[in-house]
Amino acid sequence: MNPYDDTYFMKKALQEAEEAYKKGEVPIGAVIVANNQIIARGHNLTETLNDVTAHAEMLAITAAANYLGGKYLIDCTLYVTIEPCQMCAGALFWSQISKIVFGARDEQRGCITMNTTLHPKTKMSGGILEEEASQLLKNFFIEKRNLN
Repeated sequence: MNPYDDTYFMKKALQEAEEAYKKGEVPIGAVIVANNQIIARGHNLTETLNDVTAHAEMLAITAAANYLGGKYLIDCTLYVTIEPCQMCAGALFWSQISKIVFGARDEQRGCITMNTTLHPKTKMSGGILEEEASQLLKNFFIEKRNLN
């Protein structure tokens, strides 16, 4: 049996989300995998970098492209704790990533709700460690509200 399954890699994405949480960033984390190996990691850094595009997925896409030496992420899988937003889904479209696996849905701003088109060859599934991903996000915003 392969120990490197969707749950294993989603746990790694959750570790990235926890890093974002510690920095006061919206706790979303991502890893990109090729051949059962993590080739890129990212977590939200929009506040740290003062950059609205510094989402976990965007940073991971750039890191993966640098690792591979090319812009296409064919035969790669993105594991991200929350369903990608429209911007990230657009970047994932252009990267031609083979698979996207997310934890929890983003019912308000996610690419499914926004009806964003993915690359025709990209497969997407969700619900992996959904409760953990969702709870981390909820805790973050509860804490933010209580500080203000």
